[in-house]
Amino acid sequence: MGLRGKETPSFFRDFLDKCGGSAVIDGGFATELERLGADLNDELWSAKCLISSSSHLVRRVHLDYLDAGANIILTASYQATVQGFEAKGFSREEGVTMLKRSVEIAREAREIYHDRCTKDSSDFVRNERFRKRPILIAASVGSYGAYLADGSEYVGEYGDAVTVQTLKDFHRERVKILVDAGADLIAFETIPNKLEAQAYAELLDEEGIETPAWVSFNCKDECNVVSGDPTLKGFIAESANNCCSGINCTAPDFSGLISFIKKATSKPVLVYPNRGGTYIGGSNQWGKSRGLAGDDFVPYIGKGGDAGGFFFGGWCRATPNTLRGIGGAIYGKASRQMYITGQVFFFL
Repeated sequence: MGLRGKETPSFFRDFLDKCGGSAVIDGGFATELERLGADLNDELWSAKCLISSSSHLVRRVHLDYLDAGANIILTASYQATVQGFEAKGFSREEGVTMLKRSVEIAREAREIYHDRCTKDSSDFVRNERFRKRPILIAASVGSYGAYLADGSEYVGEYGDAVTVQTLKDFHRERVKILVDAGADLIAFETIPNKLEAQAYAELLDEEGIETPAWVSFNCKDECNVVSGDPTLKGFIAESANNCCSGINCTAPDFSGLISFIKKATSKPVLVYPNRGGTYIGGSNQWGKSRGLAGDDFVPYIGKGGDAGGFFFGGWCRATPNTLRGIGGAIYGKASRQMYITGQVFFFL
């Protein structure tokens, strides 16, 4: 889109303007891959589908979300690392190639979608604004805990041997590969502790990476990340640097988080909670929902406005149909906010 290299808050505000005041991003990725028949019972999780024999499924999920109205699609790289691919028997060169492919597949999907919009007059095209809406590729960078594949990103305990330098060294090559592959922005996701947030901020500075980025934290209540480290407000103020900040993979009932984050930064804030329930890393299952079921979280878009934010799914277990429902809810609102399905930017 020609927006790379701009200062992060301006990048997102400019993008919001190009979207006409509202923007929509995709929802759950692994859920859709499994629905299409992918077996993700593997340490690589959704990154397993970057292997050539399954890459068509990744492209299909991207296209399904674009058809549903997404303005931003996240790459299938959340759990993709060179180290992880090597542990599964791939060479370093193969691992680098698959990381690049995560961005390339998303770019291909965007091109296919744009081509459809140019040639196709079917109902999904809807109207000129829908056809010509801007679309960005966000390179998903999961936390170190995601690579460990032991549920660490849900508790934030990496052990005393893991330092800021350890995390910078771990993420450094991966981030550079994704940027060089042509991602429009970087999404550092499910951050469980202050240590990793600090590592991301220092890494971007050390490498002189100008690609806009956001950092999103995994929280256990209305003011603390899952590790039990000091408050989220301090995290954002101290370690977010020039990134936009927010939360993800967090229960949608923690409405106080939005007000809490607002006090920590004047930059755009993003929120993309799960659909409710608690993920149990040891068994790879979801525990009972805290009052939300199915698509019942969609009405929370409106209710969230009372707290200065909106609460709905979009990280785990959201679907293209979810996206359509959320899109219908948000476009009926006159607001200053930038809405993203499962991921909402608040321009304060």
